[in-house]
Amino acid sequence: MYQSITMPEFEHLVKQGGISILDVREPTEFSSGHIKEAVLMPLNSIPEQLNQLNKEKEYYIICHSGMRSASASAFLAEKGYSVTNVMGGMSAWKGETLSGM
Repeated sequence: MYQSITMPEFEHLVKQGGISILDVREPTEFSSGHIKEAVLMPLNSIPEQLNQLNKEKEYYIICHSGMRSASASAFLAEKGYSVTNVMGGMSAWKGETLSGM
């Protein structure tokens, strides 16, 4: 089971700093604009990249609108990771973004 968070709650946490954000969009989407602290891990690559994640950390999962992040959150939670789905995704993000990889 995983939790979900609204965009205003997420934006508040990002401003506080120190959170781990996984962006599960495709590289082209990520390079067109992403949250500074986000790490790219496309949804289809998550099973092969599990060894890069720490089960002791909380991860906030974001995509474009919330569908892929919900899928990623369900998968990661099933594998024992502590994850929170960011509802609304990047389409709801009003903060600063970076371009490029």
